Amino acid sequence: MKRIIIYESVHHGNTEKVSNAMAEVLKADLIKSKDVNMDNLNNYDLIGFGSGIYYGKFHKNILELLKKIKPVNKQKAFVFSTSGQGKEQYNDSIKKELTEKDFEIIGNFACKGFDTYGPLKLIGGIAKGRPNDEDISKAREFAMKLSLYE
Repeated sequence: MKRIIIYESVHHGNTEKVSNAMAEVLKADLIKSKDVNMDNLNNYDLIGFGSGIYYGKFHKNILELLKKIKPVNKQKAFVFSTSGQGKEQYNDSIKKELTEKDFEIIGNFACKGFDTYGPLKLIGGIAKGRPNDEDISKAREFAMKLSLYE
């Protein structure tokens, strides 16, 4: 099974840490969203989409990429994010968009990440020190479960 993780990690490297852990477990290619070759996506059996959360949404580069992706035939995908609050529901809009493009969503993961975006910077941020070792361990466990879908 050929796998790829497409991610965007900007401020503190939170999503990149999680992406690296998942890619290691899945033996997946790892690429930033701006570097994706759209013609090659059909070569993958499993695609992960990950981002930090900005005012409740995925990074604009991921959102723009999703607009360009053509509908597929039940290609497997998973979604993950990092945010100050670590809420899985931040992934819902991306899951919906992928489902509308006929992706089969096989996983959803979120964890806390140090967040100083926007007004949070004024208070020194939230979720300092996250993702921590436990978060990375949970990301690895999540990735191991994904490998059961082969």
